[in-house]
Amino acid sequence: MGRPDRLMTDLEAVFSAIQRERMVDIPILNPRLEVRAVGFQDWDGHWLGVLITPWFMNLMLLPGEGKIWPEMATGDKLSHVLPSGRYEFIVGDENDIGQYQMCSLFSPMFEFEDQAAVVATAEAVMAAIFDQANKDEAMTRESEIVRLWQGEENTEDVEPSIVPTTDEAQTEQEAAPPSLQERIEKPLSRRDLLRGAFLRREAKETLPRAD
Repeated sequence: MGRPDRLMTDLEAVFSAIQRERMVDIPILNPRLEVRAVGFQDWDGHWLGVLITPWFMNLMLLPGEGKIWPEMATGDKLSHVLPSGRYEFIVGDENDIGQYQMCSLFSPMFEFEDQAAVVATAEAVMAAIFDQANKDEAMTRESEIVRLWQGEENTEDVEPSIVPTTDEAQTEQEAAPPSLQERIEKPLSRRDLLRGAFLRREAKETLPRAD
């Protein structure tokens, strides 16, 4: 399979150009963030990783070397079973990288205070999706960012697919928030993964020093 360095460089170049050429004056960009490909690795003969932009964070799946995907149209939906469960992807297509499949994690990106926080979250996502301990909550989320590729500029916030019940929300409010150390040591649930509980609160919190 080789190394994904060239793929990551191409992804960053293509989506940086999209930011300059298509996203001008669209008010969903977080100016503190920049395009970055994170953690791409071999999965079932293809490349899977996270793409960060100022307007979304997506899981991205691209064909591996020598792999040819069946004919698909932009906007087609496919499900893939990863170690942590089933995820829904939407087909996209761009010059210079060809067809790819994307699964939306965050959009828009205003909750992230800086690039370090969003990269740390992307790395946590890649670890979590390959952890079978996170398979307990079956939850997928469709990608809303495909609207931008179809010329739509709907900038409304998209609610997560799973919304806590009244009892759950009250319990969350009453419970003391876990420390960053506790969140790192405890496997992410799929709801936490896609709703951004990791590093969402206390994004700049530091780990306690060992005495």
